[in-house]
Amino acid sequence: MNDRLQQLAIFVRTVETGNFSKVAREFGLSQPSVSRTIAALEERLGVKLLTRTTRQLSMTDAGEALLSRAREALAGIEEAENAARGADRLSGTLRVALPTTYSVKQIVPLLPAFLERHPLLKIDLMMSDRYENLITEGADMALRLGNQPDSSFVTRKLATTRRLFVAGPAYLARRGTPKCLADLGQHHLIGGPGDGGDQTWTAQHDGVTEIQPVIPRVQTRSAIGVVACASAGLGIGIASTWMCASELASGTLVEILADYRLEPMTAYVVFPAGRRPSRKARAFTDYLEQALVTG
Repeated sequence: MNDRLQQLAIFVRTVETGNFSKVAREFGLSQPSVSRTIAALEERLGVKLLTRTTRQLSMTDAGEALLSRAREALAGIEEAENAARGADRLSGTLRVALPTTYSVKQIVPLLPAFLERHPLLKIDLMMSDRYENLITEGADMALRLGNQPDSSFVTRKLATTRRLFVAGPAYLARRGTPKCLADLGQHHLIGGPGDGGDQTWTAQHDGVTEIQPVIPRVQTRSAIGVVACASAGLGIGIASTWMCASELASGTLVEILADYRLEPMTAYVVFPAGRRPSRKARAFTDYLEQALVTG
């Protein structure tokens, strides 16, 4: 990358992250080098782009005018290079933010075939159970599960999977198997992500919606935690087939209340707002749409 393009790239990432140290790590530079690069860009343009206090970094009017054009220019260069190479010659680094368990269970097994198609491409899997800020983290895309309330991002539906009631055979041997949703009131229940405190579980049975108040005996903030707790015999939980397929196959978990239908789990791809998804992000999304199994 020549000096002028690197100046623009460093400027964009500095604005997006608000953190000189983070940008320095991304570009393999020292923090003073990042500061000098921004200063050199300002000197070359003859305008002040950023103002910095001890607490925050903000853009001047000139900085705001440059930001969108700089993003477009950098994205355009990458798109042009990839277009010249052809659809099967993507290069650079694809940064994907995604939940840890979902990535390990569903996405990582699909990567070998995708990377074999694109030998020049690298992937940064930004695994976290937090919802990363795509702009700040510099992600090209994110994979998210469940409803996506933030309309400021561009979303694309990938696949859906069943959610089901599960329990370990040892627990059912001790406590008995519930025959209807109301029976859950007599059982130990495992709460999952977003199920803090008192709650209800809702399911369809013979076309009728049934609602059961529940107070989890065990609460966990991760989907894999629900699977682990249910497998250990701690009670009954709700899990998607994505998360518990191997446990069901081995008999570590069994499905109960199979004639009840829970709302399915949907996986979405999310793109940062205000920019066109990169060619490599679009290619990976297209691949996942074909490779992910809906069930």
